[in-house]
Parts: sequence; C-alpha cells; structure tokens
Amino acid sequence: MKHWKAGRKRLVSWAIVSAFVICSAVVFGFKRSDQDYFLKINKSIDIFGRVYKEVALNYVDEVDPEKFMEAGIDGMLGMLDPYTNFINETEGDQVELITTGKYGGIGVTIGLRDNRVTIITIMEGYSAQRQGLQPGDHILDIDGKPMGGMKPDGVRSLTRGEPGTEVHVKIERDGEPKPLDFALVREEIQLHNVSYADFVDDGIAYVRLERFSRSAGDELRLAIKDLKLKGTIGGLILDIRDNPGGLLDVAVDVVEKFLPKGSLVVSTRGRKPETEKKYFVTEEPMLPEIPLVILVNRNSASASEIVAGAIQDLDRGIILGTRTFGKGLVQTITPLVYNTQLKITTAKYYTPSGRCIQEIDYTHKGKDGLFAVTPDSLRKQFKTLKGRVEYELGGVQPDTTVTEPEHNTFYDELLRKSMFFKYATRYASSHKDAPPRLNDDSLITNFRRFLDEQHFTYEDEAEVKVKELRDVAEKSKYSTIVMEEIERLNRSLSEGKATNLERNRRDVLTSLNVELASRYKGERGRIEASLPDDVQLTAARGLLKNGKEYTRRLTMR
Repeated sequence: MKHWKAGRKRLVSWAIVSAFVICSAVVFGFKRSDQDYFLKINKSIDIFGRVYKEVALNYVDEVDPEKFMEAGIDGMLGMLDPYTNFINETEGDQVELITTGKYGGIGVTIGLRDNRVTIITIMEGYSAQRQGLQPGDHILDIDGKPMGGMKPDGVRSLTRGEPGTEVHVKIERDGEPKPLDFALVREEIQLHNVSYADFVDDGIAYVRLERFSRSAGDELRLAIKDLKLKGTIGGLILDIRDNPGGLLDVAVDVVEKFLPKGSLVVSTRGRKPETEKKYFVTEEPMLPEIPLVILVNRNSASASEIVAGAIQDLDRGIILGTRTFGKGLVQTITPLVYNTQLKITTAKYYTPSGRCIQEIDYTHKGKDGLFAVTPDSLRKQFKTLKGRVEYELGGVQPDTTVTEPEHNTFYDELLRKSMFFKYATRYASSHKDAPPRLNDDSLITNFRRFLDEQHFTYEDEAEVKVKELRDVAEKSKYSTIVMEEIERLNRSLSEGKATNLERNRRDVLTSLNVELASRYKGERGRIEASLPDDVQLTAARGLLKNGKEYTRRLTMR
C-alpha cells in the first residue's frame, strides 16, 4: 500500500512537471505581450507546484495527493463563474448524461422523503419497472450497503454502472410486512427530451421539451410528424419551463423547426474578436407560419434562452410566462489527462438582435462579496425584426407575463412534508387498478383522514407573528388584558387553520390527482393530469385562439 501511495504521489508530481514543460514551450512564437502573459502563467504554475509538493510531502499529517490537488483546482476555479468545473474520473458519466441523455442504470429517480432514500419515479420499459419496483419504495440497502445517512448522489452512484451488470436492492414498501429483495440488471437508460406531445384544444398542439441533449431535435421532429398525423396543427405551444438547457447546436436544431432557412439563430464570441461564430437555420422549417407560443419561467436557462431569444427577436412567436434565468455563457468540455476533463466557459452567446442575456457579471464583485448585476437603467436597448423593444443582460423577458399562482404556508408545508406523495403511495399500495377521477368530496375527506393519521402539523405565518408579538409583550410587561387579547387572537388563528384544507381545495385536489395519475400512468399521466389547472398553458391557449390579439402582440412597440 505504501508503494502504491508513493507511486500516486510521483504520478501527480510528474503531471505538474509536464504542465510546466508544455507551458514553457508555448511561450515561444508569440508577440511580446503574449510572452509576458505566458511567463506570468509559468511563474504561477511554478509557485503552485512547489507549494503543492511541499505540503504533500512534509505536512504533519498524511495528505491524500489527489484530493489535495482537486481542492487546489476547485479553489482556482472558484474565482470564475459557477459553470467552469473540473470533472474527475468518477464524474465522467455526468458529462455523458448531459450531452447524450444516456447512462447505465436501472430506470429510477431517487430522492429523500423523511430523510429516507425513496424511489420517486419509475421509468417505463426498464429493469426497475419490469421487476416491480414502485414509487414510494424506501431503499434499505444496495448490494448489501445500508442506505442510512446516504445522500441521493451517493445512492445514484451505486445504482448506475456498466449496462449488463447486476445490482441487488432491498426495499421497504407500505403494506408489506417484510422487506422485499430485487435483483436488477443495469441497462442503457435513454432520457427523453420530449416528455409529452398532444393536442390540448381544437387544432392547438402542446409539446413539452425537458432538456437539450443530443437527440432533442430529432425527438421534436418526430413529435411534430406524429401530431400532423393526428390532426391539423393550427397553433403550437412549446413548453420549455424548468428546462435547464444543454447543447448549443441542439438549441439551433430545435429553432430550425420554426424559422425560415438562412435565419440567424445565435452567435457566440469569446475573448478575441476572431472567435465569433454564427449559427444559421440550414433546413426548411416544419412549421413555417403557424402561430407559436413559447412557455418560459425563471428556471428556463441556457439553450432554452437561445430558443426563446431567437423566436422573440425574429418575431416568430410569443414568449409567455415569467422572465428566464439569464445564462448567456457557453461552455466547452476539454479532455485532460487520466480520464479527467475541464468544463470551461469560452464564450458568450448573443441573440439575433445582438443582445447578450447573461444577467450576472462574474468578473466583478461588490463590497458585499456578491457578484454584480447590471441595473435596469444601464441595460442597452435592442429591437426585434419588427421593431419591438427588448433589453440585454437580464434573461429573456416574456412578451406576455403570466405568473404562476402563489401558494400559502399550508400548501407549501404539504409539499415540503411530501403529503401528496405519501398519500398516493398509500393509495396505490391498496388499490392495484387505476382509479377513475375520484369524487372531489371523497378525495378531500380521505386526504383529511390521512393527514390526521400522519399527525400533520405546521405553523403558518400569522401564528409566527403572534408568537413574536407575545414575546415582545411579555418583555415589555404589558397588562394581563393585553396578554389575554393576544391569546384570544392565537385561538382564533388555530380555529381558522381547521378550514385550510377547504380553502386550498382546488390546489390540493390538483396535486392529489397529479400524484395519483403518476402512480398508474407514469410521467405522461402526471403531465396530462396537471394540464387543466395550468394557468400559463390556459393563457397560451387563449392567445392562440384569438388571432387578432396574437398578431397585435407580435407587432406592438
């Protein structure tokens, strides 16, 4: 073991020396200013290497050379934007997942419920579904390794691996007296970019795009073809809410389905002017003229914003929802030695009108230590093809703002404590067949009984404020009469809490039906059950039905 550790130390030291030699060689052949810059790099690497070697060999306690090196790299990259990262040998599958949407696994998504590792969803057609695992199952151990204290990332590393290999999972299931054992075979899991595509109204098609991995453009193409076979598309809603992005060229591929051939979609510019690249539509559009609405929200980022920005700047459709995230940076993945990689920001991207939508300036920090954000008053103005005014540096601002409903503390606590999820798990464990849409009254009654069994309690905002008022009154030695009034107010609030389920009836029923649908019809069922109460989707449908209003919003200045 000692020889192995010494060998690893020599290996890391050799890598550092190699880096010095390479950087020294690069200096020659550049003009004076470039040479000065590379000499500074050389000097800094020399100092860094000497500090690393001194600590690794002479620190009072033994230091893990690889972890120490990674800590140094992370420290350097921490000065930059959060998207520039070092990817070690064990994290390579995450790059594969982002770019191709593929990984080796058993077909489950995992999360924590009551601090227990729990299966959240089951993917159709893979080992976990075929063998009978269910949402709500608590994982006790994987290949004999107990799950106590494990985080989801650690669990995922155990379930994922080379396709064809076997993994043994022990679970605890509601309604089963003993733990259940499953022998599962890992398979190549292909995540779908298009999770739903269907008509949601007469002639109005709806497509939900979850991510921009390599096959997103092809999946969208197939979805549109299938929709055309089902009926005439008179308008399309493309939903990229909560889509964190992905590959830039795939975003261009998605836009190509709607914009005229030859249209500029996006351009990128790096540190030097000669690095500018422009991306154009290279094929004839599938839906060249039909009315189009793009749904976005605060979690629509990166490639999602490339799509929204191009459609908006070229007046091809209406962006509806809330402002997007504001990530206008492009990353390149560079292979390093020993199966490691560097994901590094190499450029900014610009919409067809020339605006960059990057919100945070990672090169400047304020006195409070926070990165700078350009105030609205200093943001430059740009214009769409038809002259509509847009602004830079703050994500993509929707043409039509429709906010998602805000929920109160009661509903938020039901979500936080996984009450909808747990109720659906309990229901599915005792009802093997999919239920019809349950009677609203009976569903509310059953859910109220379930909350009582779970001893569900929470403290709402008003109660917190009254408690603070009581504390202040006691410290200030207010009279007995004042204290009695505060107690009376507290009792009134407690009585009011008893009606919370009825006051939040619609939101609760929607969430319950969505969770129940997911148990029996999978992810498609979950999405389908959520559509009737989706206020942004409803607004988009209304806009597509009103041709005059749709046209007016695309031309108004």
